[in-house]
Amino acid sequence: MQVSIVNNLAEVDSLQWNQLITDNNPFCKHEFLNALELHNCVGKQFGWIPRHIIVTENNQLIGAAILYEKYNNYGEFVFDHVWHNAYETHGLNYYPKLTCAIPYTPASGVRFLSSADNQKRVFPALLDTIYKICEKINASSFHCLFPNDSEFKWMKSQKLFIRNDCQFHWINQNYVTFDDFLANLKQKKRKNIRQERSKIQKLGVNIRQLDGNTATQIDWQNFSNFYSQTFLEKSGTPTLNLDFFKSIAKTMPEQILLFLADVDGQCVAGSLMFKSDTHLYGRHWGCCEQIDYLHFEVCYYQGIEYAIEHKLKVFEPGAQGEHKVARGFIPTLTKSTHWIKDQGFKQPIKDFCQMERQHIKKYMQQVNTHNPYKQS
Repeated sequence: MQVSIVNNLAEVDSLQWNQLITDNNPFCKHEFLNALELHNCVGKQFGWIPRHIIVTENNQLIGAAILYEKYNNYGEFVFDHVWHNAYETHGLNYYPKLTCAIPYTPASGVRFLSSADNQKRVFPALLDTIYKICEKINASSFHCLFPNDSEFKWMKSQKLFIRNDCQFHWINQNYVTFDDFLANLKQKKRKNIRQERSKIQKLGVNIRQLDGNTATQIDWQNFSNFYSQTFLEKSGTPTLNLDFFKSIAKTMPEQILLFLADVDGQCVAGSLMFKSDTHLYGRHWGCCEQIDYLHFEVCYYQGIEYAIEHKLKVFEPGAQGEHKVARGFIPTLTKSTHWIKDQGFKQPIKDFCQMERQHIKKYMQQVNTHNPYKQS
């Protein structure tokens, strides 16, 4: 085995990289990650510097880690402000740190790429290399965000600290139609959803369902404008750009789902989703005109209908949002793993993680008292 670090994913063979991805996860694919780099969506300006690790054997890629050198926690969705503040209070640098994650994407998936046969060899090599990089650049810590189950279990066995959080996911109970889904809901929830959808229809809103092949240049320009406006209105940073959207539309068209809403022939809103072999992922939304309930229609109901029609098992609409529960999304535990280099901070951060896990457990129990589904 040979282990090396690449700062440019274009140097890695895309076919060999993609062969190591489970469930055809769109965010882990070479096309998606490479587009982020090519179109300056990551880099020093955003504090996401690529430091991918690759493992080869006989000139064949057998393992990799999706890795970034980080100088902020923007776009991670696993918040460590408290840790950063604690370091600063004691006169220590929290940054740089190493983060194994998909930039700006709170969706679970493979982070340590390897075939099942090679995991016992590849995973230790990747983690050992990460520790060596931390030592070389004087990084405070290593964080693996939203790993898949096999990676999580292995990292837990390596005594990495565990953090939990909660998202709201929709689970397909082998529904055939949207009405089948509604029939599983309590009467009040079912009535509210029908009323919301009816109001959108009465306003004459036309929803267009597109993919990378059918969306036009104008469609992507409109959506890019919506995306940027959403971040600017919230004083955020629109890291993605039109060239990125057009690039992934060309390189992975079947895994992209773009819903655009038109009123009187004018495009007024849109949502961007991605799909794997089993999951639908809602990622971005924006609009130029505020219309009641349009966000729910474009971001949730259209996605649920699509997941039912294409027999996708899970719809992950993104992070946060208790309002999703009333619309059929249920609390779902998310996980991340963490390693801290400084001996003095290990125990306090371990205690923090343990208390946080208990808080998340109680929170999910509380939210589940508002479960929208009928009692079985």
